[in-house]
Amino acid sequence: MAAEQLPDAVREFTDHLRGLLARLDRYAGWCLVFWQRDPDGMRACLEGREPPPWDVVESLLQDLAAVHGPAAAEAELPRARALHAEATAVFDARPGARQTLGDRLDVMLREQRYAADRRAGLTRRLAAAANREEAEALGNDLAWAEDDHRRATARCAELTARMTALDGHGRRAGPPHAQGRFASRPAPDAAQAPAPDPVPPELRAAQQHVPPPAEETHPAPPRKRRRGGARFAGMEDDGSASVVTPPAAAPELPVTATAARGARFAGAAAEAGPAEPGPKERIGADDLREVARLVRTLTRLRREGRSGEAHVLLNEAAYWPAVRFPLLAADMERAGHAADWATLLWEAAATLPAERLVAAADALTAAGRAEDGEQILRQGVVRPADEIGHAALALADGTRHRELRALLDACVRMRTPQDAARTAAPDPGRLVPLLLTAARAVSEERHWDVLHALRVAGLAA
Repeated sequence: MAAEQLPDAVREFTDHLRGLLARLDRYAGWCLVFWQRDPDGMRACLEGREPPPWDVVESLLQDLAAVHGPAAAEAELPRARALHAEATAVFDARPGARQTLGDRLDVMLREQRYAADRRAGLTRRLAAAANREEAEALGNDLAWAEDDHRRATARCAELTARMTALDGHGRRAGPPHAQGRFASRPAPDAAQAPAPDPVPPELRAAQQHVPPPAEETHPAPPRKRRRGGARFAGMEDDGSASVVTPPAAAPELPVTATAARGARFAGAAAEAGPAEPGPKERIGADDLREVARLVRTLTRLRREGRSGEAHVLLNEAAYWPAVRFPLLAADMERAGHAADWATLLWEAAATLPAERLVAAADALTAAGRAEDGEQILRQGVVRPADEIGHAALALADGTRHRELRALLDACVRMRTPQDAARTAAPDPGRLVPLLLTAARAVSEERHWDVLHALRVAGLAA
């Protein structure tokens, strides 16, 4: 599309992106990485065919900080964020955009889980490393796996926000930003990129993440990184986003290098145990003590640059009793770990069985954090429809009507009518009326769409 044919918002962002790149050294830093990995994707972004994921823009701003100083990047950030959000809104206004976003979210959620499992495996191997050379190599690989997970998590969050905005239930806003980040993120050395593990075929299209900077660890011997098959800009299968975990800072609690749970959805219920009780459960001294210890340990790990262990800690905390979630939110934010709290919410949404997820959301809502509760429900319903159905039946059997309404409301809002209809398959007699009631509460149009999908699926007359 010629520049003069671009919508105004897209043209403005594209011009801004070109101007940013003109101030950078194409043969250094993140800019070099992007051009090496995906020149076609870079050209597509510069031609205005689709804006890149926000994390790409943010990484280019890190290059700007390296060349012209952190103040220059901080000054550039607000306009870049605003223009990126406006350009993204234009693309989201196209016919079929919501279905495209939903498909991309499915891909990125799978990528997030794959990255989490790989990160956990590398953490275990690092703990058992036989010598310094092996530890350094594994540490470098772990940094890449951590970056893959962080970017997938960020893009999932951005996609969810875009879908929510399209549904009219949220305000479009630019991605979050951590103050002073540009001063602490050096440009990467592309030669240090490790070769990733083989990627499952269904995830290959989503492999468009870029490397992290060399952490405090000593770099491993240079290795060749395979170029991603799809554009980093998300032209086909990827979303966009941006939330980067900043370094933190101080002490306690032994961190075990245990694996992140692998049985993500249907199988996770057996591993995680029964559903947690509702938010009326009392907060005990043990809860307060364990939350305080986790925050101290997280602070120390972030200060020491031990990001792999920090994320193992967050993954384990996602399985804690629901009553601790509001405490974790308050203490982590107070200690400057807001980005880690967002990551923990995503871990919970991706790994907890549906009943426990609803309990956590209910606890957050009851504690005055309704936005967090709604967020994990919206993120968590992107999972097999029959699992949502079985969870709804369990909540109904336990007369947990508030959680049941919250779960089905999120389901009919976030999933297509066809996907929502499949939720009723485990017991159509009980679930169809509940699903239709939830759909009618959204809108009359959504009610008729879900009813039609139920009829097509043979689940309703």
